[in-house]
This record gives sequence, structure tokens and C-alpha cells, in this order.
Amino acid sequence: MRKLVLFDFDGTLADTAPDLAAAANKQRTRKGLPPLPYESLRPLASHGARGLLKAGLDMDPDHPDYEAHRLQFLQDYEQDMTLLTVLFPGVTELLSTLKTNGYSWGIVTNKVEYLALPIVRHLGLHSESVVTVGGDTTPHTKPHPAPLLHAAKQAGFDPGQCLYVGDDERDIIAGKAAGMSTIAAAYGYCGLSEVAGWQADAIANSPAEVWPAIQALTRCAAAD
Repeated sequence: MRKLVLFDFDGTLADTAPDLAAAANKQRTRKGLPPLPYESLRPLASHGARGLLKAGLDMDPDHPDYEAHRLQFLQDYEQDMTLLTVLFPGVTELLSTLKTNGYSWGIVTNKVEYLALPIVRHLGLHSESVVTVGGDTTPHTKPHPAPLLHAAKQAGFDPGQCLYVGDDERDIIAGKAAGMSTIAAAYGYCGLSEVAGWQADAIANSPAEVWPAIQALTRCAAAD
């Protein structure tokens, strides 16, 4: 049976945290505040502007100045979003293994298209990805299943033929709601203790563990 593996982007395929953290610290610099340690910002990379502005400026979306700071954050990030961003070690080999074994793969991220697509191209993923869905591609973002269902449809797969790999609980929620098998990427920006409670179908502690997890889930599906 043909299979499609869909991946979250930040914290799953790409380590985007250094550039996101730098943009967050720029907001602090503008206010005369010292930068926060990278280690304290890294776990929030998957939470986007909302999480990073909360950490950097203690600012929630209901703050009257939040929108202006969010737009400034996105502008700063867009200018330097490919300086330090790289694929996680082992991702290139994982994607090659999928291709060798007849699997297609794509990307479903909550990062809006105008930010996501240039990074996907920068990392050389655009030529092999059969579909890339951003946070504004559909009217909904994860944990709603709409982006995943849209990706499957665009790629020509039934959701039951798909697996979704992500490093945030909303990825697992979305995958399950879409009727897909799910793999939690515990090597991303979450901790293993968090992942254990998500009830994903499998957990991968490194990109190298994703392919064995896919094989195991495929065997289980075939046995049912």
C-alpha cells in the first residue's frame, strides 16, 4: 500500500530555535532589557510568536501592545530566519530512506506560508516534498485536523494511508483527529516526560528512530 508521511516542521524536521530565539531577544533589546539565555527560549520554539513574546516580554495576546510587538517579531524573524536554522542530524538520511522504500512525504506546519516556504527551499526540501501546508493554507491551524486532511488530499492519499510526525501535543491531537497514525518526535523542543502523556502511536527519540517506528506501525496496520 502506498504511504504518505507528513511532518511538522519546527522541532521535527528543522532546528529553527536559534533564529526564533534571536528574534525574541531583539524585542528585549529594543526595550533595553538583557537577552535571555538561549536554553530558556529553545523549548518555546514550537509555540511561535505567542510563546516567545510571553517569555521575552511577559506579554499575552490580550495586551494592548501585543499585536504591534508580534508584527515586529515576525519582521525581525523574516530578515534572519535562515542564519542558524538547519535540519536535525539524521533527517536527510530519514527522508532518503522513505524515498528508497517507496514512501512519499510532505510538511504540515503552523508557520505561515510566507515564512515556511522560503525556509523549506533554503534547506533543500522543496524538490522532494509532495506537499507543504502552512498555518494559513487552510482556515484552521493544528490541533484542528483540517491542515492534515488538506495535505493528504493534495498529495492524493486517503488519511488512513498517512502517518504524522510532530514534536508538540497539538500535532498528535491533529493527527488522531484526521485518522492518521502518529509519531511523537521527542528529540524536538519538548521533553520525553511530556511526550509520554500524548498517547501517540509511537515515540521517536531521534530522527533515526522514526523509520523503525513507521515500519512497526505499518506492520500493525497490515495485521489488523
